[in-house]
Amino acid sequence: MLNWCGYPLWKILLLSSVSVVMMNVYLALRVIKLTQNEGRLLTVLQASQQSYRLRMSETDQSLDLSPPPGASPHKTSASTGNSSFANDGIINLCPEMPPNLVGALVVNMEPVPFQDIERQHPQIKPGGRFQPPNCKSRHHVAIIVPYRDRESHLKVLLNNLHPMLERQQLDYTIYVVEMAMPTSFNRATLMNIGYIESLKDFDFQCFIFHDVDFIAENDNNMYTCRETPRHMASAIDKHNYKLPYSTALGGVVSLTKEHMIAVNGWSNMYFGWGSEDDDLRIRIYSKGLRVLRPSPEVGRYKMIKHQRDSTNQDNTGRGKLVKSVRQRMKTDGLNSVKYELLKKEYRKLYTYIYVRVKEEELMV
Repeated sequence: MLNWCGYPLWKILLLSSVSVVMMNVYLALRVIKLTQNEGRLLTVLQASQQSYRLRMSETDQSLDLSPPPGASPHKTSASTGNSSFANDGIINLCPEMPPNLVGALVVNMEPVPFQDIERQHPQIKPGGRFQPPNCKSRHHVAIIVPYRDRESHLKVLLNNLHPMLERQQLDYTIYVVEMAMPTSFNRATLMNIGYIESLKDFDFQCFIFHDVDFIAENDNNMYTCRETPRHMASAIDKHNYKLPYSTALGGVVSLTKEHMIAVNGWSNMYFGWGSEDDDLRIRIYSKGLRVLRPSPEVGRYKMIKHQRDSTNQDNTGRGKLVKSVRQRMKTDGLNSVKYELLKKEYRKLYTYIYVRVKEEELMV
């Protein structure tokens, strides 16, 4: 029998074949592992790109989505036909990063008839309520819009805002709060009233306080709340996409329910134009909170051009009010607002709240 160095040749050939097979198996396993690593790396890179698009570093809060008794316009998704549950009963949450965002928007600054907007958004429920049809939203948001006799502005806002919020996969409701004449306009008090009345419908945990003449230009500016208050309108065309001053807080602001309780909401003493936003900023800072803003690329807004309303003239006493914020914030705000509710209508595109406010009852 043939042999080599005392070993039979057949044993040498057998050992060589086994070694080749083992080497091939080892190489195959290495290729599989490398492929898996590349897949994980690609997933991480995609998530990082989405995160960069949003320009946000905070983590979204967990929201309580259980409705209070009697809130018929705001039923849970299961009772309204929303297909947010998988076949096995597990909740199908919407993705953390909405997949249909487009970034920079071409906005339409022309008023569109309410009927046309309604036809374009058949999934909106009475009261201006929207729920994503194929998943359960991670965010339940109330949009509060202070208002007086600006129907053309409201048409522009709703025509641009509804499609953006739908792409953001929010469970949201829009509240339009109007003050009856002839009282001087009090924007901040209408914010408080909108907050209070919205909570009668649903236990919202996130509130976007939104001027009617501000139109968002980037849907990466998520209409959600974080652990920190946010000034969402960080770049306005009227000011060449810059802030009018470094501590400005006007236009669009997001606050959680906890924030509103902590600062006692907005002041009720600013009748006429000016400084209610500065008052809110001082309240926020006094509670050890800070205000965050999106980047100017994301926080871009167009402002509808208009003349100052005759019932919204300069508040000549606002300077003294700003200096006394810390002294009166415990007694001036949510716990002191007084109003008469004249109407609350669940219209197709929004919930309409019409109130009467008496200045002498709030300026105490």
